Amino acid sequence: MQDTDKDQKIRIDKWLFFARFFKTRSLAAKEVSAGHVRVNSERVVKPATVVQAGDVLTFAQARQIRVVRIVAPGQRRGPAPEAQALYEDLKPTQEHKSENTVPQNPGYDGKGRPTKKARRDLDLNRSRALE
Repeated sequence: MQDTDKDQKIRIDKWLFFARFFKTRSLAAKEVSAGHVRVNSERVVKPATVVQAGDVLTFAQARQIRVVRIVAPGQRRGPAPEAQALYEDLKPTQEHKSENTVPQNPGYDGKGRPTKKARRDLDLNRSRALE
């Protein structure tokens, strides 16, 4: 008799690795051990914590907070489409962009640092704007 995906359980560090949220399983385990992962809004500190389909995970990834619902436990770390089938993202993509964007540096529209002449022009424009 074989278990269905709903009944199967898997370690949280393995699942985060299989779902491609972290590059290595040890990185996933470190994040869990540091207490940066929540399962069903409960803080988890043991990488061996068992999760199953239906659990909601909250954790930081890069500059954004990810909230995902586990759909399937997964059997291996496969290609990206296979990994994306393991979870459902609970935050719309528009929220990700608006909340987590870093403000751009003001002023210079060119690429890289301004030249000495461009810098003088910027200073001149700023002093005129203050008058």
